[in-house]
Amino acid sequence: MSMLAQRTTVPVATLKYYLREGLLHPGEALGATRAAYDETHVERVRLIRTLITVGGLSIDRVRLVVAALDRPPATRHELLATAHDVLRPLPRHTDRVDDTTNQDDLSARLVETLGWPVDPHSSATQQLADVIQTARQGGWDCPDEMLVHWGALAREIAETDVSPELGTMPAAEALQHAIVGTVLTDPILIALRRVAQEAVSAERLAH
Repeated sequence: MSMLAQRTTVPVATLKYYLREGLLHPGEALGATRAAYDETHVERVRLIRTLITVGGLSIDRVRLVVAALDRPPATRHELLATAHDVLRPLPRHTDRVDDTTNQDDLSARLVETLGWPVDPHSSATQQLADVIQTARQGGWDCPDEMLVHWGALAREIAETDVSPELGTMPAAEALQHAIVGTVLTDPILIALRRVAQEAVSAERLAH
């Protein structure tokens, strides 16, 4: 394990913690207290570190990601749904909305308004309904016209995200690509929005 720690720059104690939590698969036993770890362990540790340090995912959420990678779905469309499922934020009890019927109606209306062939009860659609509901609870209205405009822009990004190459990759590799790609690029999109706001503000308001 010391060699794995050297290659990944992750302390041995942390690696043992990953093993205990089921995030890292066991190595090949060489004796009562020794095991061999190969390249798959190095890649898995790097993935775990990326999800935790860059993506900000909790151990519980990383466990879901690892389980999904070990049992990837058959079709690529289901694969993307799995990526959305494991990356959807866990609900905070203080923010939960008791009126689930209202949330279901909101999801269905959004899907119909956007005209997209998606399941109104999918993880991604439900997450959208959740965050819109939260915004409205906070006093920020989200008119349908604005959502449709944002949706059109998001669709352009999605055309790049869901690349044809996903259909030719092995299932586990494609799933990891979708998960890690989402985790690493979501912050970029948020940062680009901030920069674009600054640019528009300078053009409209700095005179």
